[in-house]
Amino acid sequence: MNDDFYRIRRLPPYVFAEVNAMKAAARARGEDIVDLGMGNPDGAPPPHVVDKLAEVARNPRAHGYSASKGIAGLRKAQAAYYERRFGVSIDPDSEVVVTLGSKEGLANLAQGITAPGDVVLAPNPSYPIHQFGFIIAGAAIRSIPAAPGPDFFTRLEFAIRYTVPKPTVLVIGYPSNPTAYVADLAFYEQVVAFARAHGLWVISDLAYAEIYFGDTPTPSILQVPDAKDVAIEFTSLSKTYSMAGWRIGFAVGNKTLINALTRVKSYLDYGAFTPVQAAATAALNGPQDIIAANRALYKSRRDCLVQSFGRAGWDIPPPEASMFAWVPIPEPFRHLGSVEFAKRLLTEAGVAVAPGAGFGEEGEGHVRIALVENEQRIRQAARGVKKFLDRG
Repeated sequence: MNDDFYRIRRLPPYVFAEVNAMKAAARARGEDIVDLGMGNPDGAPPPHVVDKLAEVARNPRAHGYSASKGIAGLRKAQAAYYERRFGVSIDPDSEVVVTLGSKEGLANLAQGITAPGDVVLAPNPSYPIHQFGFIIAGAAIRSIPAAPGPDFFTRLEFAIRYTVPKPTVLVIGYPSNPTAYVADLAFYEQVVAFARAHGLWVISDLAYAEIYFGDTPTPSILQVPDAKDVAIEFTSLSKTYSMAGWRIGFAVGNKTLINALTRVKSYLDYGAFTPVQAAATAALNGPQDIIAANRALYKSRRDCLVQSFGRAGWDIPPPEASMFAWVPIPEPFRHLGSVEFAKRLLTEAGVAVAPGAGFGEEGEGHVRIALVENEQRIRQAARGVKKFLDRG
């Protein structure tokens, strides 16, 4: 029997698997591992959100299949969020679809709009689904810079001019996972103009919209006039409201892309559990205190990480946004590569981080550190790091 499946063949070995297996084995032995590897929020949603989930779940009529596109109230709540946060008018019927987290939405959109052999422009390093959603769908990936600097558009122009067949889709995501790069509205204006000039669809991942540490709120690409002609944007409740396991996200924007995603999803799922959607509606429409509280929490953890690891001898470039720090491997260990360094850090310092190579070959030489432990645990990690670095 042939087990050489075409789409599985296109996926490389999971870079994080070996480190994750070592982490699980260490914990099974009773070792205390400070896990700064996975971007899994450690907080809880607001009480009124949990209360709404319980209230609706008690309704005997709430346990059937839901709407794949998302219940009307939740789509309206997301449209209202875009209006108040970005000043962007969204039609909840034709410009919003609810997804099972932004990751599922990105992957299913790729299935809906990709033909085998299409070329997609995606950042490197980047969150893996930005590339592998399209690879699974049969596309070829051409890498572009993750940083939104001058080189971004130079490389973009080069890719358009010399790639055959011509690229069809551009994927971007700011604040970025893993790099924590941020983009301003002027950058998005250039992206929209470039996409319109070259017939590109733009997919923007805005999962970390509300986790920024400066005075300027994160913009949306949809704030650019006529952006909805070419762009779709994904957001999520995972980080904003500490609802990662609830798996609720959204796609918002271009009607053609929204329709394509809606049609694919209609064949694949019946939508999130209705009580979860009702609770998500309560999150968007209710008190928003948790957003500022989470932003302050991650900023405090960032400062603790930078200060404590810096005193330990490992300089951490402070991220401007997101819940991650993107950190060069200390010089004496650079020759190990990110996977081997992460394994050494785990076994000798008791600290788990994500190897940069897992986010693309341009991520080599770095590790991603997630701000998912409290400050006491971060300082504990720093003590382990200091002993590790002192031993050399």
